[in-house]
Amino acid sequence: MTPPRHFLTLMDLKADEIRSLIKRAIELKSHRHQGLPHKTLEGKVLAMIFAKASTRTRVSFEAGMTQLGGSALFLSRQDTQLGRGEPIADTAKVISSMVDIVMIRTSAHTDVETFAAHSKVPVINGLTDDYHPCQILADLQTYVEARGEITGRTVCWLGDGNNVCHSWMNAARLLDFELVVACPEGYDPDTKLLSACGNRVRIERDPEQAAKGTDLLITDVWASMGQEDEQITRADTLAPYQLNRQLLETAEPGALYMHCLPAHRDEEISAELMDSSDTVIWQEAENRLHAQKALMELLLSA
Repeated sequence: MTPPRHFLTLMDLKADEIRSLIKRAIELKSHRHQGLPHKTLEGKVLAMIFAKASTRTRVSFEAGMTQLGGSALFLSRQDTQLGRGEPIADTAKVISSMVDIVMIRTSAHTDVETFAAHSKVPVINGLTDDYHPCQILADLQTYVEARGEITGRTVCWLGDGNNVCHSWMNAARLLDFELVVACPEGYDPDTKLLSACGNRVRIERDPEQAAKGTDLLITDVWASMGQEDEQITRADTLAPYQLNRQLLETAEPGALYMHCLPAHRDEEISAELMDSSDTVIWQEAENRLHAQKALMELLLSA
């Protein structure tokens, strides 16, 4: 039996596969908007395991699998024996014997790796403390729709070097663009990952220098889930890294800006940019649906 193919980080895909996936996501988006049926996963069942709260991840995966003709099961820790201490490996063996694909949103990345190691079916990382690869698929789709190929471009990340930043770093490695991470000392991304990225990723302390001449600016909340008690300290330290109109004007003319949501207006991003008529943030959010549909098709065709 062929081992299942998992998607735990972007590095589980090749560059050409990412480009093909984005092309398919745009096609599926067109089908959806035209009302054309695309039930390519009819009869398939997706199990969604959530140890962390979610809006976009739950809705996009559940709606996506339904639109592809399949069905989805929502499982919180309280709904499964994981919440009562059953080993992850045991849960993985049981659940994967009953469904066709699994998505997990949790804290420790090692938990997703353990589940995948004991699963008979593909496992998707819906978010961990280390990586958020599904978000970057949607972001890349959004950039391609608006500006074309991202290879050779320059992207600026503003704020904490968190899980979304880590996945953008992997994207830079795979798709050959420059990523400038603008963050204060103490908020750097993972050092091993930074080293692995070579000259594709660099850190810049001055946000204006980092944003200068870039084609895309991205930010995220300053205190991720589990860091709420650090909110005040983080807000003070990261205030100079706010994504706002003044910073955007240092980028290339026509540069895009993104936020994976949920956002805190006038903290990491100005309300003006969030509510601008030409923002792609809402398109970016919708694209979670289409990119993940394409991803599920890919993994289940392996």
